[in-house]
Amino acid sequence: MRGTRGGHQDQQSRALYDLSTLVLNLIRSPPTPLPFSHIVPPGASRRTPPAQISPAGFASLLLGISLALMLCGSVTFFIGFVLMPWVLGLVMLFYVAGILSSLSVFGRSILCYATAPPSPRKDIPAW
Repeated sequence: MRGTRGGHQDQQSRALYDLSTLVLNLIRSPPTPLPFSHIVPPGASRRTPPAQISPAGFASLLLGISLALMLCGSVTFFIGFVLMPWVLGLVMLFYVAGILSSLSVFGRSILCYATAPPSPRKDIPAW
């Protein structure tokens, strides 16, 4: 007996298979059989009428396309929903790292100024 996940994947793969079969049958051009007994004059061109699709077939095509788009959209939304806390965590980590880096540079500049020996003042001649 299969679990719910395996059955759900089988249902999804079956739906995608049916959709791709429908699209390929719609796109595929009909074969143009030429029997050997029928000779076409060189200047004439033989045209075959394009394959017609029924309104129900067209509706099921649109339904399948919209179903596939909704399925892909919901999967994308779920991935984004799962990854959003990680993205926010990384943003906060980089923000804290930037603050600590700024504080360390500020502290180093204060320490260097406080521990530096006083430099002799140069007299600026007055005009």
